[in-house]
Amino acid sequence: MISVIIPALNEGATIRKVIQRIKQTTAPLEIIVVDDNSTDQTVSEALKEGARVITSSKKGKGISMHEGMLAAGFDIIVYLDADILTYPKNIVKLLADPIINGEADFVKSFFDRQGGRVTQLVAKPLLSIFFPELEKFSQPLSGMIAARKDFLQQVEFENDYGVDIALLIDAFNKKLRIKEVNIGFVKNDMQNLEALGKMSRQVSRTILQKAALSSNDNLETLSNIQTISDEMDFAIKESIQKLKKIILIDINAILEFDFNEAAAAYYNMEHQLMRITSTYKDPESRIKKMAALLKGRSLPELQAIADTIPIIPYTRETILRLKQNGYICILLSDGFDVVANHIKNKLGFDYCFANHLTMEKSKATGALEFPDFFTDPVEPDLHYNKAAILKYLTTNFNIPQKNIVFVGDKPEDIPMLQSSGMGIVTTKAASSVKLWADKILPGDSLKPLLGLINGVDKSNSSKNNSIKYLAGIGLIAASAAFAGYYLYLKTKEKAEMAQ
Repeated sequence: MISVIIPALNEGATIRKVIQRIKQTTAPLEIIVVDDNSTDQTVSEALKEGARVITSSKKGKGISMHEGMLAAGFDIIVYLDADILTYPKNIVKLLADPIINGEADFVKSFFDRQGGRVTQLVAKPLLSIFFPELEKFSQPLSGMIAARKDFLQQVEFENDYGVDIALLIDAFNKKLRIKEVNIGFVKNDMQNLEALGKMSRQVSRTILQKAALSSNDNLETLSNIQTISDEMDFAIKESIQKLKKIILIDINAILEFDFNEAAAAYYNMEHQLMRITSTYKDPESRIKKMAALLKGRSLPELQAIADTIPIIPYTRETILRLKQNGYICILLSDGFDVVANHIKNKLGFDYCFANHLTMEKSKATGALEFPDFFTDPVEPDLHYNKAAILKYLTTNFNIPQKNIVFVGDKPEDIPMLQSSGMGIVTTKAASSVKLWADKILPGDSLKPLLGLINGVDKSNSSKNNSIKYLAGIGLIAASAAFAGYYLYLKTKEKAEMAQ
């Protein structure tokens, strides 16, 4: 019997078809879907096909793989991805048979596919230096594998993109018989720039850490270990085709304090604002009441109040740099357009999305209109849903949601932190919000945002400034060679001392 484990996060559109494909095998098996706290129909769709579904205790593929293994009832385990619809009908047998027949202890898949850029630009150059015996594998980063449970129980699962290469290296270090099998053509979505940068950094870090452990030399103590990973991250970004991409920044992430609080203080209405925020918990009612509170206030006055609110340093400069790097820069506000558009123009954003505060003769009428981009097509009766802006942007800008970087810091921003390609929060965000972020913006400036997105802030050092003059492949080889040469010298030195 075989346990097939499928880690899944928001794969409701494909998971059922993947399970149906797996069921076509003639091998007796159980199917376990490990749900990584999906927000779509992944769980219900998997249950329709009779799969066993467990919920992972923590976000991340490695955790899901480990917990799926713990739940498995059989000794031979096959891992498959949840978003690939082109598996051959006998995919499970292809991976499990070499183990069943005593030909191998660990099976890695290879396949024809589009892409494979991190494999060619990062994984293989590093493996050629630190683990040359593994360079022969066509797709060392493939996540479709088979192994015995007793081996998987002995290793630690990385909880990021490094998990698959780590398992391959662990199998090699334990002297397991490793076999690579062809599973045909695999088609899946191309990764966006942010995901590719994240993948390259995590894969390179994992290989370097495994090399350090294998050599009894702790490379983590080297002052330049982060530079090596960062340079690889930057190199792969420079080597791929530039894609259209969006950065969506919530206004509260760049203002030192909230406009409503500033307006309430200016007009001596703190008690009214406190009553509104404590009484009306749903955003739609709260925004309407705040609009009514501003009735009769003039446009110049409201914008003058906005001008008194400090903006975190380097915001305008960062927006300019982002635009130069190909980002469409959008300011998002759950407040009012007369204020948000004013700030948008000051800081150089391309677009602004906010609620429409009705004005008459340049004075607020107290009425409010919720624009269509805040209306979720799935729930049209709900006039205001801040997270609906992501669907609007993907439709109207023809940019995949995974190519959108979102920056926010409020609890209501959690759905966008989850759904965007990269979710970033500021340090002032609550701990419950930070849990859902991919990265945290350090310090009290927007400038580090460039480094978080690009994987390396080239302005931080003269060494990083020189990176842009080097070719991607050459840079990776040079960086990896440096680490490899250092490792060689240290090993040789220890050998000579032992003689």
